[in-house]
Amino acid sequence: MEIIKQNYLSNLNKNQKEAIINLDGPCLIVAGAGSGKTKVITSRVVHIIKEKKAWPNQILCVTFTNKAAREMQNRIAKLLKEKQSSIPWLGTFHSVSAKILRRHAEAAGLNSRFTIIDQEDQLRLIKNICKAENIDTKKISPQFILSFINQWKNKGLLPKNVVAKKGIPLEKTILNVYKFYQERLQILNSCDFGDLILLCVNIFENHNNILELYLNNFKYILVDEYQDSNYIQSKWLNLLAKKKNNICCVGDDDQSIYSWRGAEIKNFLDFSKIYKNTKIIRLEQNYRSTQNILSAASGLILNNSDRLGKKLWTDGKEGELVKLTCYKNGREEAVGISDIIEKKLKKKYSLNNISILVRAIFQTREFEERFLKIGMGYRVVGGTKFYERAEIKDSVAFLRIINQKNDDLAFERIINVPKRSVGDSSIKQLYDWGRKNKKCLEDSAYELLQLNKIKPKTKLGLVKILNLFNKWRSDLKIKKHYELMEIILDESGYSKMLKDKKDLESEGRLENLKELIRGMHDFDNLQGFLEHVALATSIDQDWDGEKVNLMTMHAAKGLEFDAVFLPGWEEGLFPHQKSLEEKGDLALEEERRLAYVGLTRAKKESFISFVMNRMYRGDWVESLASRFIDELPEENIKKEEIKEQNSEDFFFNQDIDYEEGIRSPGWARLQKKRLKRIK
Repeated sequence: MEIIKQNYLSNLNKNQKEAIINLDGPCLIVAGAGSGKTKVITSRVVHIIKEKKAWPNQILCVTFTNKAAREMQNRIAKLLKEKQSSIPWLGTFHSVSAKILRRHAEAAGLNSRFTIIDQEDQLRLIKNICKAENIDTKKISPQFILSFINQWKNKGLLPKNVVAKKGIPLEKTILNVYKFYQERLQILNSCDFGDLILLCVNIFENHNNILELYLNNFKYILVDEYQDSNYIQSKWLNLLAKKKNNICCVGDDDQSIYSWRGAEIKNFLDFSKIYKNTKIIRLEQNYRSTQNILSAASGLILNNSDRLGKKLWTDGKEGELVKLTCYKNGREEAVGISDIIEKKLKKKYSLNNISILVRAIFQTREFEERFLKIGMGYRVVGGTKFYERAEIKDSVAFLRIINQKNDDLAFERIINVPKRSVGDSSIKQLYDWGRKNKKCLEDSAYELLQLNKIKPKTKLGLVKILNLFNKWRSDLKIKKHYELMEIILDESGYSKMLKDKKDLESEGRLENLKELIRGMHDFDNLQGFLEHVALATSIDQDWDGEKVNLMTMHAAKGLEFDAVFLPGWEEGLFPHQKSLEEKGDLALEEERRLAYVGLTRAKKESFISFVMNRMYRGDWVESLASRFIDELPEENIKKEEIKEQNSEDFFFNQDIDYEEGIRSPGWARLQKKRLKRIK
C-alpha cells in the first residue's frame, strides 16, 4: 500500500509523535482542547499500516458521530492514497455493532434482514403496549418509559437482568412494558439503537466462538472521544480488547459533559486500572487559542478533583485578556453584547466566526429580539429559533384565537392540544360546515353543537375549550396579557401535559414557556405582542450573508470561533441549580467542565458576562455571580467598565479599583451573600 510522499510524522510535537509510534499495549492519550487529537489518531492508524503491524481490516477504529467517522476516513484515505473503504472497521459504535450483528443475527434471535427502528417507531410501539396493558399514558408518558428503557440498555440490562426498586410501583410498570417491548421487537425482527451494542455484548458473552473470531481479527483498537463512553460501550470494548490489549483511547476528561446521555467519566479515569501497564500520554500544546484564554480555562478546571490533570499551553500569542462584564439585566446584556459585535468585532472577524454560547436554550430569546431589532443576521445552531419552537407556536395560537375568533389556523392548531378527542374527522366536519355556510371554525363548532351533530365524546372536549375561550376573552379585559398567558397554560392543561412527560425535552419546553411570559412583559398589550411575533417570524426567514452563531455550550463542543461570548454566568443558571440539586458535587464538576469547554471554543477573544437582575416569572430577581467567576485567574481577566444603555451612569464594578484590584465593601457584600447561598 502506497503511503503519500509527505511524511505524516512531520510537523508534530514530541508528545504527538510519542502517541503515534507507541503502538503495542494499552495507551491512554489525554488530549486537551485544540491539541490535534484527530490528527494523532488518524496518523496512528496510518503508522500501524506503514509498519506492517496489521492489515486495514485488522484495525478497529470507533468514534461517536458519523461526522467524526467520515472526517477520520477522509484523512486516512488521503494519507494512504486509497479509497475510503480502505479501513472497513472504522465507524461509530452503533454502525460497527450493526455490522457485527448482521453477521451473527441468529445468535440474537433475529435474522440478518432485521430492521433498525427510530425513536418515532419506538414511541409508537410503546404506546401500543400501554394501550394493550391498560396503562394511562397521561399519567406515565411513552417518552418517560422510553427514557427508562434507554437507561437500562446503556447499563447493559435486558429485562431479565433488571431488578425493579421496591416501593416504586412506577418502575415495576415500566419494567413490564420493557419486557413486552423486547418481545415485540423480536417478533418484528427489529431492534433499536440501544440493542445494537447491547445484543453484540450479549452475543460475545454467550458465544465464545463468535467472540474469538473478532479477538483474533482485531490486532489494534482505537477509540476517539472515550470520555463520552457509557457502561455498555466500555464493556463492548473490554471484551474485544481482552486478548491482545492493544487498545488506544483518546479523549479529554475535562470535556466530559454528557452524563445526562449516559456518559460515565469513570471509564476514562479508571482506564489504567482496567488495563495494566497503561502508557498515559498527555497532549497539552494547544493550536487553537491564545495563552490568556488557555490559562483562564486551565485555572478554572483546576478546581475539579476527578481528573487526570494537564495544563494547556501554546507557543503562540498571549492574546487579549478574557473580558468580564456585569450588566444590569438580561436585556442590557443582549444590547451590550450586540454593540460589541456591531462596533468592534464586526470590523475584525466574519460574523460566522462569532458565537454566543448559553447554558440554557431559553437564553437565546433576548439575543434574537435584539438582533431582529438592529437587523443583524443570526442562526440558532442545533436548535430552533425561539418563536418557531412548537410550544411557543402553540401558546401564541391560544393568544391569537383569543384576540380574534376568525383565526382558523390558530383554532386548528390548538383545538386538540392537549388531546380532547377533537380528531381530524371532527376538524374536517367543522371545515366543511364553515365553507358551506361561510363561517369561521369557532362559529361552525357552536352551530354544529346546537344542531347536535357532534359525536358525544368530541362534544365534551369541544364544549370545554369553547367555554374556556369565552372565559379567557373576559379575563383579558381585566388582566395583563402576560397574566392571561399563565392562566391559559394552566387551565388548558398545556403545562400539565409537559410536566407529565417527565423528560429533559419537556423540561426545556417549560423553561421556554417561562421565557415567553418574561418576554411578553416588554409589550404594552396583546395586540402589540402578536404583531411583534408575526414580524419576528416573517422578517427572519432568510438572511443572506454572514450570521452570528447562537447555541448552547453543549452544542458547541468540537467547534471553534474567533470570538466567543459566554453570557449568564450566574448562580442557579450556571452552574444550573437543578443539576446541583439532583447530583450535587458530581454535577458541579460537570458544570465546571462545561465552562471549560465554552472558554476553549475561542481562538482570539473571549467575553464572560453576568447580570445583577433577571426577570423570573414576571418578577425581578437579584442574581448572584457564578462561583466560576471567582475561580478564574485574576491575571488572565480584564473587568470591563460599562454604562447602562439608557445613558444613566451604571458601573457593575463601581466598587472595584481596577488599578489595584482591590474590592471595596460593596463588592464584598455581594460576594459574601453569594458564598452564603452557595454554602
